[in-house]
Amino acid sequence: MIAVDTNILVYAHREDSPFHKAALARVTELAEGSSNWAIPWPCLHEFLAIVTHSRIYVPPTPLERATEQVDAWLGSPTVALLTESATHWATLRAMLLEGRISGPRVHDARVAALCRQHGVRQLWSADRDFSRFAGFSVVNPLIDS
Repeated sequence: MIAVDTNILVYAHREDSPFHKAALARVTELAEGSSNWAIPWPCLHEFLAIVTHSRIYVPPTPLERATEQVDAWLGSPTVALLTESATHWATLRAMLLEGRISGPRVHDARVAALCRQHGVRQLWSADRDFSRFAGFSVVNPLIDS
């Protein structure tokens, strides 16, 4: 299963992103395809925080439009939402300690732990920080797309 990170979701949504066309095409392939794909819940939360933030985007995406975008992704019949389970803390704790993770990278470890728990084989992200986590591959779907 492929999971999608926040930055790919933001690029797919924001038409002013230089990566918009490529990201939109790739996310659309997943959403309209027949294979299962996933979005970690923390990535949806972060997506909403970023696209509606007036210091990041001028103008920011109106909250109603941002929530409609999330609704559209969640409307895909093949999407799964990755959420914490009873084993989440043990997985996250191990990843934090093994990788000596602290500060803002804790968010990335949380996403990586969710991917590992749910058997994600590939995380689509433009963020290289995920390469420090074992158990799945990280692919930037915007390169050569």
